[in-house]
Amino acid sequence: VQLVESGGGSVQAGGSLRLSCVSSEYVGNYHWMGWFRQVPGKEREGVATISQDGTPTYEDSVKGRFTISKDKAKNTIYLQMSSLNAEDTAMYYCAAARVVWVPGILRAADVDYWGQGTQVTVS
Repeated sequence: VQLVESGGGSVQAGGSLRLSCVSSEYVGNYHWMGWFRQVPGKEREGVATISQDGTPTYEDSVKGRFTISKDKAKNTIYLQMSSLNAEDTAMYYCAAARVVWVPGILRAADVDYWGQGTQVTVS
């Protein structure tokens, strides 16, 4: 399994970015996919996940600002990020899991596959 992210970059506070993650496998094969982020010296934290049927869950600090979605035909998930602030600066990782999705699932320990990451910097 390969997950390849793109779309990161530098943006001013208040701006927007859209991250994409293409899977080498059909995304319907996973129970859920999602986005995590990590800054140096801190643990990787869940940002948003999306179930097989498209139900999302979000970490509290991004609710109302970030939207996760997927396109099964393109084997791709997205993270639309708006109203970005400095606290959103991190390496963002795409994730896929075969464990059952439940509302609120955002644990890195539940992830089976990771992408290589894409940097988001907000200044």
